[in-house]
Amino acid sequence: MITLEEIKEYLKTYDGDDINIMEVCGSHTDAISKNGIPQMLSKKIHLLSGPGCPVCVTPSSYIDRLIELSKEPDTVIATFGDLIRVPGSEKSLSDAKGEGAQVLMVYSPLDIIRHAKEHPEKTYVFAAVGFETTTPVYATLMDRLIDEDIKNVKLLTAIKTMPQVIDHLLKNGAPIDAFIAPGHVSVVTGYGIFEPIAEKYGIPFGVSGFQGNELLIAIYGIVRHVGRGVVKNYYPSVVTKAGNETANEMVDKYFVASDATWRGMGEVPGSGRLIASQYSRFDAGSADLNEDHKKNAACRCDQILMGKMKPYECPLFGKVCTPMTPQGACMVSTEGSCFSYLSSGRQD
Repeated sequence: MITLEEIKEYLKTYDGDDINIMEVCGSHTDAISKNGIPQMLSKKIHLLSGPGCPVCVTPSSYIDRLIELSKEPDTVIATFGDLIRVPGSEKSLSDAKGEGAQVLMVYSPLDIIRHAKEHPEKTYVFAAVGFETTTPVYATLMDRLIDEDIKNVKLLTAIKTMPQVIDHLLKNGAPIDAFIAPGHVSVVTGYGIFEPIAEKYGIPFGVSGFQGNELLIAIYGIVRHVGRGVVKNYYPSVVTKAGNETANEMVDKYFVASDATWRGMGEVPGSGRLIASQYSRFDAGSADLNEDHKKNAACRCDQILMGKMKPYECPLFGKVCTPMTPQGACMVSTEGSCFSYLSSGRQD
């Protein structure tokens, strides 16, 4: 059995064809930077950050709609913290809050239940943003709202799914030879959802955990399988081929597949989830939020998400665009590629 030291030596001295490997999970982007993974690799192995940060791919029209709702009487927008500073077409939720809008930061969607019970005179709108990882939590929230007969909570959804956007990247010329498959998503969906794409394009996927050694093992396996349409699971402690079937059944109960707009990439067919029509009373107007405008026309977040540009190649990076003054969504979240590159000084 090969040792971790032998894996490190192989990756450092690799001298074959250049390989572009994209991680499509924001947590992987963060972990790769924090663990110094790029410095452990040969100059012929290139890591690209993809559209795996949920707030980074949320279109400006969604933020605009949240701001509109926040101005309605007795309406409170509840959201995770990193969405508050994401720029819409003109301003962010943080700006709206400074102007008097009611914006509540929560750590879990289920936190909203207590607030809704304590203040039945208010309507709470939860900003339901995320991928397959968080969608079961939103389904659980709806289950609780029904069971406890809570009528003053709605969801504005911007839910995305991974396989369709990966297919979209490859169809549209993203220079990718292999993928580090998202670990958290794979726990829920199972790694089997990536097999049709791997076979279609003849490229490998490697499911990875988030520790430095787990990422190195996955990258080693991926490099060894370049040119083959296979999916390898390097995170077997929590990931299976079928995933969490109970969670997936709950999601299918409350949500249906839909087209979705990804910030900087436009509409991707079948890559979203909307609340099913029979539960439309919980929907705060999620459909048709397809407009996407840049706050700063020079922002290159769209090219970065497609793997066509590194963050430091953007003319705004680290200058007018910083975590304190984000010009694009990629700089807002700790999972955003621009944030990660700037905070770690990464220049690979």
